Amino acid sequence: MELKWLEDMLSLSTTLSFSRAARERNITQSALSRRVKQLEDWLGSPLFDRSSYPIRLTEAGRTFLPRAQEILRQIQVARQELRQQHEDAAETLIFSTLNTLSLTYFPGLIRRMEETLGPLKTRFCDQRSSFDGNVALLNRGDCDFLLTYAHDSVMPELDPELFIYRRLGSERAIPVSIADGNGEPVHAFRCGDAPVRLLSYGSSTFFARRLALLFAERPTPLVTVYENPMSVGLKAMVLAGRGVAWVPESLVIEELRSGQLVPAADTSWYVSAEIRLYRARQQGRLPVEQFWAAVSESSRATRPESPARAPVSAIA
Repeated sequence: MELKWLEDMLSLSTTLSFSRAARERNITQSALSRRVKQLEDWLGSPLFDRSSYPIRLTEAGRTFLPRAQEILRQIQVARQELRQQHEDAAETLIFSTLNTLSLTYFPGLIRRMEETLGPLKTRFCDQRSSFDGNVALLNRGDCDFLLTYAHDSVMPELDPELFIYRRLGSERAIPVSIADGNGEPVHAFRCGDAPVRLLSYGSSTFFARRLALLFAERPTPLVTVYENPMSVGLKAMVLAGRGVAWVPESLVIEELRSGQLVPAADTSWYVSAEIRLYRARQQGRLPVEQFWAAVSESSRATRPESPARAPVSAIA
């Protein structure tokens, strides 16, 4: 029996959908189905009734579910205790962060903090391609801090009783295109025009959800010609002239200045986001507390602590 089988079962028991659980687990639907079947074969009993829609747990599944949850909890507690011992010795600050922020914002943040604290030891958790995946790393206690985008419509699902945050700054994603000989966008984006070639984030990232809300409010003819959850990947395809992508402005500053890229639409199509640093409310290791104090001083927060916002339903 493999640990991932239990994690697959828990995800499926929550979503009751193989497709949604597969996205959550970052595997294909066929791989998820195969692994759930392997667990059922190992246990000798079906855990899910696939004849209904949505699927549902069988009696055996309902019996086994709390046991699976407890097994995973004990393993995670043991893992965290061992990790804690190691990190206490190394004094390393562990971050979960969205890929773009790891490139554009994180280096400057650490540089500023080192001006106050001296040299820091930092590392990233295994990065996840999905927004929820990165949030889950903090929720599970796999990291000390979560550096993320946030917006009223797309919030990290973190319990405000357990997590707090600081607002560090803001970002906006703007639709960009390569320029023609006159400095105009090759792939101009105007509501009501012919369908625009969209370079998309897919559905599981922060900006994917943020843009889904924008497009729902302002129906627009779009043709998705490429998907990549990473902003740097979309930027590369924009530079190759493949279409329009909403890219964080901090990632394309130089290209905009040089005229290599130009906005593909007016500013009403820009989308904004806050940059936030989240952590557990509970007292942490000394290096964590020292870093948090330095961040708080630097950000000049108007309140001593900002509670995590209540979870907002994700936009698929």
